[in-house]
Amino acid sequence: MKLSWGKGIWAFYGLFVAMILTMVGMSVVQKIDLVTDSYYEEELRFQGKIDKIKQAQKLTIPLTWEVTDHNILVKYPKNLNNISGHINFYCPSDNRKDFKLPIQIDAQSSQSIPLEKISAGRYQIQFDWQAAGTQYWNEGIINL
Repeated sequence: MKLSWGKGIWAFYGLFVAMILTMVGMSVVQKIDLVTDSYYEEELRFQGKIDKIKQAQKLTIPLTWEVTDHNILVKYPKNLNNISGHINFYCPSDNRKDFKLPIQIDAQSSQSIPLEKISAGRYQIQFDWQAAGTQYWNEGIINL
């Protein structure tokens, strides 16, 4: 059987259209998460975040955290009083895993967050906190 040029061109265009429709169908069902639902409002407040980061860098005793087998141990500077704020866990791959916790400090200026409440994954941990009227921001990456 002999294939003519016309039939070959039509077959090529038909396969091309089928490929494009397949790609469009795959892109329609793809889940796309923004960093936050209020992305543009957050962008307008970005200078405030930069100022908070600079304040956190000036601390003589910085905020630290470590992941252990059973919890995340957050250590706040002991020389600061009346620490308040919240901790935001942001999962870039799935916004359904995102959550926020209030800062609750014990007598040793630390906070323990149990790991059994947190789904496995990679998180950006963000501390938005204040002490004695000064606001601070710390962030980092943790893998659970």
